[in-house]
Amino acid sequence: MTTAPPIGVSDDAYETWARGEVAAWRALVLRPAGLAARAARGVQQKINQVIPEQVHAAVTAVVEQMTRGILTGSNLVAPAPLAGASLAQRDARAREVIASYRTTAAVEGGVAGAGGFWLAMADFPALVAIKLKLLFDLAAVYGKSGDDFAERLFLLQVFQLAFSSAEHRAQVFAAMQDWDARSHPATFEAFDWRKFQQEYRDHIDLAKLAQLIPLIGAPIGAVVNWRLTEKLGETAINAYRMRWLAAGDGTPG
Repeated sequence: MTTAPPIGVSDDAYETWARGEVAAWRALVLRPAGLAARAARGVQQKINQVIPEQVHAAVTAVVEQMTRGILTGSNLVAPAPLAGASLAQRDARAREVIASYRTTAAVEGGVAGAGGFWLAMADFPALVAIKLKLLFDLAAVYGKSGDDFAERLFLLQVFQLAFSSAEHRAQVFAAMQDWDARSHPATFEAFDWRKFQQEYRDHIDLAKLAQLIPLIGAPIGAVVNWRLTEKLGETAINAYRMRWLAAGDGTPG
């Protein structure tokens, strides 16, 4: 999907190229699930059906508490929004940020994978924290402040868009359209945490289970974390491009 960005072109020419990238990304995001994905989804749904409701509720509570804690605390260390930069400059900076987080996530995944079952289990909250911090940093790159509660809600939408089934992605993408032209809730109370955690777990379960296998857990953990972080970064870049271009005046949203 992603093509090499043009070099040395005008801001208008770069934004024209970016529109094409966003259109291709949108088509990929909204593409219906293939046969293999539908089969895997069916298996995951059957597994979820046999898991006791108390377990679902407990996992949802833990994920909600953890995620809300990260979201309400990340603004304390997030960089100030980048001002006065073109979309091309922001995209370039975003890729530098993603590269740094990719490495951090890969190292963390490798260590956890080498450490056996309990460290691999600890990798789940650690990776969520890394991903959310990445999103806060990318928001700043595109001129957005983590102090804005609506921006935190947008980050949750980006997270879901990267790690959800095809059906849920379509719903999330629709909610992200014209984001800056609409009002948004002032609290997390209306957010569907059950759907958030279940879609995320279903998306990464098979990949992360391999991290528990002795001897190969470390390299698998490193590669999986690298790819998951890369996917989230690409999703965020295109989501913020979409908002930038929707503004229509060369300013971020």
